[in-house]
Amino acid sequence: MTFAFLPSAPGLFILASVAAFFVGLSKGGLPAIGSLAVPMLSLQLSPVTAAALLLPIYVLTDIVGVWLYRREYSPRNLKILIPAALAGVLFGWATASHVSDAAIAFLIGLMGAGFCLNTWLRPPKGVEPKVGSIPAGLFWGAVAGFTSFVSHSGAPPFQIYVLPQRLKKMVFAGTSTIVFAVVNAAKIVPYSLLRPFSANDFRIAAFLVPIAMLGTIVGAVLTRRLRDTLFFRLVQVALFAVSLKLIVDALGAFGR
Repeated sequence: MTFAFLPSAPGLFILASVAAFFVGLSKGGLPAIGSLAVPMLSLQLSPVTAAALLLPIYVLTDIVGVWLYRREYSPRNLKILIPAALAGVLFGWATASHVSDAAIAFLIGLMGAGFCLNTWLRPPKGVEPKVGSIPAGLFWGAVAGFTSFVSHSGAPPFQIYVLPQRLKKMVFAGTSTIVFAVVNAAKIVPYSLLRPFSANDFRIAAFLVPIAMLGTIVGAVLTRRLRDTLFFRLVQVALFAVSLKLIVDALGAFGR
């Protein structure tokens, strides 16, 4: 793929631009939206190429996201989730050539969809905030790091652990942004060793970064203006949509 795809392949250009905008939205406070980026680009690129192409976008928009939420986050969750997620990244690197992407996508899709259905179908009475246990946080943090390494799909495991805590909206958004900023930075070296970044990758990323930055600002504005109940319902709907997409893609891969 060359940078010439922009004028010669408008469909790919549009997909890449929308994917970059979604990544920006996720860094602005709408975390599950970013998980749609790789599946979207995979409609015209291989998943490995799509993930590698988007990593610089993730890393650069992380800088803006961390600045936006530098005062709004959950210290306890960061202390639990970040070390576990980094361990998950290392495990993903070590097993990259041995683990089926389709199997991982299928399991994560099932967990995310099951969590949403359980939340929506469970009787509303008696739903109280739950303090996430350390063992559960270590497990889901490691899963988030691993799946983020494989396909930038770390949001579902993260949300399975954090959503039941019913954090304040901005604290939830800030915690997600900071956790995945650290995870994405940790992926740079392993990704470059598995698939070295080319000068062309960086040229394409440079073209898409302004679109992603715009998405980050829009995401932050929407996060601050949406009512808490609507915000979390949108996050859950996005999580459910991403989970279904992962399941469908995995089943298609199994069929092939």
